[in-house]
Amino acid sequence: MTPLELSHTVLRAVRRAVDAGELWVEIPVRAPVTPPGPGGCGDYATPIALKLARPAGHPPLKVAEILRPHLAHEAGIRDVVITPPGFLNITLQETSLIQEILAKGPRYGHPDTPTAPLTHLHAPNEPRALVVMDTLARVLRSQGTPVHTSCDTRPTPELTSTLGIEIDTYGTPPAANALTIRPVPAPLPDTPPFFPLGRDATRWALLHPAPHDHPHLTGAHLTQRETNPLFRVRYGYARTRALTRNAAALGFTSMAPTLAPEPGVRAR
Repeated sequence: MTPLELSHTVLRAVRRAVDAGELWVEIPVRAPVTPPGPGGCGDYATPIALKLARPAGHPPLKVAEILRPHLAHEAGIRDVVITPPGFLNITLQETSLIQEILAKGPRYGHPDTPTAPLTHLHAPNEPRALVVMDTLARVLRSQGTPVHTSCDTRPTPELTSTLGIEIDTYGTPPAANALTIRPVPAPLPDTPPFFPLGRDATRWALLHPAPHDHPHLTGAHLTQRETNPLFRVRYGYARTRALTRNAAALGFTSMAPTLAPEPGVRAR
């Protein structure tokens, strides 16, 4: 269960309490879910009871006590503990979480259905603007927001293929409320190759600076040293992949085997 899904679960618990006549409040738009703070426990905590206390006319602890059974009966939740002044600390069922991650694979964390209305993104035919738009579209889609992208004119095949950019339509934005992406343009060489750093390093160089700063497409992004943030990301990824390969070579997999008790040892 992802934090977003847990937030929806908390809202369902509030709705059940309202439907049962235990609370007289308006259902919030969202329920904050964060790691537990000092004095908390479990995997996540929500201050929803504190948020509803005043409109409900009850102390936060009373609201938390009302919500606790509704939340504890939700699938995927192992335990709910109340801590002052009214936090609901939630412990997830580890087995269900692991099974969900294994079942969804790369799609884990992505909503199964759209969670927001269609968003229109538009960008001029300029590499940095297109990369920012493409990245923003990917992030929004991963969180369940349908996105339509457009560009003033059709970019060159080299630009779209080298940088891995996908654009839906060209010309005038299809919606008057389209969000136009217009960061400071990136300086490109006058002659090919226009993107000598390759896809990953070029996208990083275009995305890493703030929109109002000028990007620098230099070989410094390929330097293998700790001061290079791109190198740190690549190094971490490479080490993780190496650990996975080495573990597989030793017979370790993501599924923990069922261990039979040794002869003469009583199973607990």
